Amino acid sequence: MDQTFDTLVEQALAAVPDYKRFLTVDELDHSSERLAAEHPGAVSLVPLGRSTGGHPISVVVIGPRKPGPVLPMPDGTRAALLFGCPHPNEPIGAMMLEFLSDYLARHPDVVRRLGYTWYIVKCADPDGAKLNEGWFPGPFTLRNYATNFYRPASHEQVEWTFPINYKTLHFDSPIPETQALMKIIDEVKPAFMYSLHNAGFGGVYFYISKPYQELCPVLQGEAARQTLPLALGEPEMPYAVKLADAVYVMPSSKDSYEFLAAHTRRDPATMITGGTSSDDYARSVADTFTLVCEMPYFYDPRIDDLRPSDVSRRTVVLEGLDRAAQAYDFLKGKYETMKDLLSGPSRFRTAIENYLRTWPHNAEAQRDWAKTSPDLERPATVAEVFSNNQVNKFYRLLMLGMAARLAALEIGKGGGATTDPAVARLAKVRDEVLAELDRRNTELEAELNYEVIPIRKLVSVQLATGLRAAEFVARKNG
Repeated sequence: MDQTFDTLVEQALAAVPDYKRFLTVDELDHSSERLAAEHPGAVSLVPLGRSTGGHPISVVVIGPRKPGPVLPMPDGTRAALLFGCPHPNEPIGAMMLEFLSDYLARHPDVVRRLGYTWYIVKCADPDGAKLNEGWFPGPFTLRNYATNFYRPASHEQVEWTFPINYKTLHFDSPIPETQALMKIIDEVKPAFMYSLHNAGFGGVYFYISKPYQELCPVLQGEAARQTLPLALGEPEMPYAVKLADAVYVMPSSKDSYEFLAAHTRRDPATMITGGTSSDDYARSVADTFTLVCEMPYFYDPRIDDLRPSDVSRRTVVLEGLDRAAQAYDFLKGKYETMKDLLSGPSRFRTAIENYLRTWPHNAEAQRDWAKTSPDLERPATVAEVFSNNQVNKFYRLLMLGMAARLAALEIGKGGGATTDPAVARLAKVRDEVLAELDRRNTELEAELNYEVIPIRKLVSVQLATGLRAAEFVARKNG
């Protein structure tokens, strides 16, 4: 391994601050403006457009550049595109980009060493991120996260609204935030792209768009350096192609389509409400290598325990789907009670309705896979039992949190006067949902031995793996 580059990574990691909270969208914007003002020769801040809600979206450009049709173009170098908050509940990447943009501006030698012009969008979904800011300052508890959580419906997600035409699946309605990223991809054709996702509970895992086996231990090593566990339980999706422990081939909507086609009798296009991913789109216009480094906020040591359990993997997957169905029925019942009291559309309403419409079909496909796949015949590992039980219980808290927020939003529109019969009914639903959330949270907390991961460690893993992947791609491309 290149000792000089190792030193570069070490020096960058040593400079990462000990962040105590996540920055707000406005703080990220103001920081980018200051950076461009402080480094006028090294940094450009270029408007890309506005979000669905009208918030400005800009890209920080650092490195050799020359005028282009809309954006500054790489001048004698390759392009790297990095964007945070591809889902708005995932601000770890925004913090990493906050640090990296400042570090690159202050260290032109690092820019020269890596050989890229950097295009950095700190927050790709500012509207959605603002709806998560309630938990950004902490306390970092499961309940505080769940009760301040927001994640859009798939057709309103930046990451999954890129155009696609595949068999019966046709999607060409990219939201404004996605169009902003498409503008960069189309113009600069990045050699390296980093979509900065993160999970909520579990361990560290990665997606890479090309099956470079030699990169896998490099990525795994950066998680180990920060003493963070790899996610060795169930993969995020049953059809994920594993390259190494916690390293998978980047999935696309085509993979989702084929999985649904294999395990249901429905047209997959009726079950996929969005488009395809940034990676799938980028590879349609350029020879782009994409990295995703998924980081959790919370972890329990069982997430990387590979000892066999005394139950089959098939049994734990099916039992997990049974519990998910019960949670779905509870949420559906509460939403049916409140939907006629809602005065109009909202992001929370759209997200919940999309979940209620699509989950049964996805569950049908997963259940068929669980019953028929020979891969599930063996004993489940401790990590797989944990991810099917406790990790999935954590994620089911989040839809309850959004349902309670939807009711509270409508109550606020009515002025909160509980003498109004509609407001009183909504308040009752909200209280029932929160009571169920609290019951499940108490049960889950009793089953866990979890830790909150310091933000500095989370940023450090995404920083180091991003630098190493970018350097790897540069060497690979020559």
